[in-house]
Amino acid sequence: MTFKEKYQITTQYLTSNTKRRSGKLITPSVKFIVAHDTGNPNSTATGNIKYYENTKNIDYASAHIFVDDKNIIECIPALTSDKPERAWHVMYDKPKDNELFGFDSNNAAIGIEYCYGNNIKADEAYRRYIWVIAYTCYKFGLDPSVSITSHCILDPKRKTDPITGLAHSKRTYEQLLKDIVIEYNECIKTISK
Repeated sequence: MTFKEKYQITTQYLTSNTKRRSGKLITPSVKFIVAHDTGNPNSTATGNIKYYENTKNIDYASAHIFVDDKNIIECIPALTSDKPERAWHVMYDKPKDNELFGFDSNNAAIGIEYCYGNNIKADEAYRRYIWVIAYTCYKFGLDPSVSITSHCILDPKRKTDPITGLAHSKRTYEQLLKDIVIEYNECIKTISK
């Protein structure tokens, strides 16, 4: 079984052995995906990664992939590497990820960030976002109907992502989950014919 590669995933890896990218591997394997948005309207995938690199030894926050209307950029090895590394995208003291999946997000999940805002074409950014999440499910053998959660579910007192970013483009989190399953199935059917 193969997956239709609609978009190119480019790499712009952060410097390893820093606070943003420790170089530690995901263990035991990728178990689920956490959907995020940047929380910073009008910031692009490239802009976010430049910010992370410029602050690589200031903060432990990071994510694997940033998506906007022009790019899908991986800044911590995940889809383009045989050895996915950890990103620091959910605080460790939040127990919901362990309740839902049996693992801490940083140890066993891929974090994917949605870029949004008035200078980003929402429909194209959304198409890329659902595709890369569906592709991540395919790559790691995850069921797209049960293997995706959001930052706001894992840390509801502090986070609203990706609901805030999706609302900017008049979409809901529930619709995102449905669209990912549809995208996953369409990308497999297209190749299987």
